[in-house]
Amino acid sequence: MGRVLGLVAAAAAVLAALLLSPFVLQDISGSKGVDWNRLSQIGAAYGFTSAIVSALALAGVAGSLIVQNRQARAEQVQGIRSYYLELVRLELDDMALYQPVWGATDIADPHDRKRHVYADLMMNYAWMGYEIGTIRESLLRDMLAGMFTGEAGRYYWSRAQTSWTASSSGSRIGRRFLAIVGEEHARAIAAGPPTRTAVAPGPPDVPATGGASAWRTSVGALIGLGTGLALGSLLRSRR
Repeated sequence: MGRVLGLVAAAAAVLAALLLSPFVLQDISGSKGVDWNRLSQIGAAYGFTSAIVSALALAGVAGSLIVQNRQARAEQVQGIRSYYLELVRLELDDMALYQPVWGATDIADPHDRKRHVYADLMMNYAWMGYEIGTIRESLLRDMLAGMFTGEAGRYYWSRAQTSWTASSSGSRIGRRFLAIVGEEHARAIAAGPPTRTAVAPGPPDVPATGGASAWRTSVGALIGLGTGLALGSLLRSRR
């Protein structure tokens, strides 16, 4: 509130000075010893400086508008990517239900399909971080080196390279990102074959003997109960 009041006071002072300036100049012109021709020549000498200052002010306004436009564009792109990530998370939760919406795929193994989608999420994370500057080139290369060491990462890039090139090659930073990914992928290929992906073991099977043992216990309990009831009836009849 204090800052707003200060701005209002400054604007009022400037307006008052503009309104009173004709009267002030009239009083000065009535005084003796003032050479207005010389003063006008001096004022004209500062015209070039005034033009430079005005040009700089206009350039500052244009620069601020460009920055605001870029920020608005970045927010729009971020919103679209966040929505895309939410769609991919839904797909990961139920691949059998949502994956056919994206079209047919030749990845038959369900584990390989999930790895492909997860690799796409990781690559999008690396691209967004590199684009806004939170992931430096050294960290990006380290991430890609680890990703392309395995079989799943190389297989993903062999399938997704064309779409990434079409979507990210339109900007300078996008072309640089694709160049870094290509360099790290080529370096991993030259280093040797990838490490094989081991499938996580499933839950242990319940042995069949457990069910048979429980069945024998139940039958034994029933036989014992029947025998006890028969003996109790026999003893009561003898009494």
